[in-house]
Amino acid sequence: MFDAIAFAGGGNRCYWQGGFFEAAADRLGLAPKLVVGASAGAFAATYSLLGIGPEVRRGVIGACGPHLKNFDLAAWRRGEPLCPVGPMYEALLAETVDSAALDRINALTDFHIAVARLPRGLSPALGAAVGIGAYQLEKHLFHPVHPRFGRALGFRSEFVAARSLRDPQQMRDALIASGGVPPFMPVTQVGDRPAFDGGLVDNVPVEPLTEIEMAGGRTLVLLTRRYKALPSVKNRLYVQPSETITVKQFDITDPDGIRRAFELGCKDGDAFAHTFRR
Repeated sequence: MFDAIAFAGGGNRCYWQGGFFEAAADRLGLAPKLVVGASAGAFAATYSLLGIGPEVRRGVIGACGPHLKNFDLAAWRRGEPLCPVGPMYEALLAETVDSAALDRINALTDFHIAVARLPRGLSPALGAAVGIGAYQLEKHLFHPVHPRFGRALGFRSEFVAARSLRDPQQMRDALIASGGVPPFMPVTQVGDRPAFDGGLVDNVPVEPLTEIEMAGGRTLVLLTRRYKALPSVKNRLYVQPSETITVKQFDITDPDGIRRAFELGCKDGDAFAHTFRR
């Protein structure tokens, strides 16, 4: 039915995608030959393809809660990360992505992870700050599905093919980098250079889809925000949540928000599958 699927970024909002895929994949026989993910959407694609979404969410929801702090100044003064979400995400990836998982994903599809490269001459700290600021400003002012400010400033997309990775640590590094928004996530090397959140260029990673679309293939794009207007692109279908997802992107204190995002995804995926099967 769909030859390729793109998973947009969005932090915790991406648990909506996990619920959507679980509800719709088997009923629609989704077996895309290409999958693209940006930021947390790349992780949502990973556990969705592996079919381990329920286990991942149980672990995440169980680990989060109001007893935690999104910004831990006491830990930072001890020389530990300011934001605990980074180490928690690294531990989650270590549990999820091993050699067997990488082999299974590569057997199922051609999986690409979107990362961003900084403009030449900018340090990692300054470049990330500029990119995040530009992204937030454009989203606030214009609400585009596909932002443009990042490209205009010299940021560029790079898509890491899972089939090019030699071991699961490289896969984990690419996933960390794809969601690499300091100070929430650590700066991570992909290849021989730092790589950052793919959303600094476009958190809806559709560039690799165009070749399939031009050849007549159909593609599906799973968003995590609601938009007033969606792009009209031949052979491409955008799907957005039926309601605004309120959980914050990097919030580790709101397990109920993560659960609601997943449940909404299940509801929307069920409705989508019902409509298409009809």
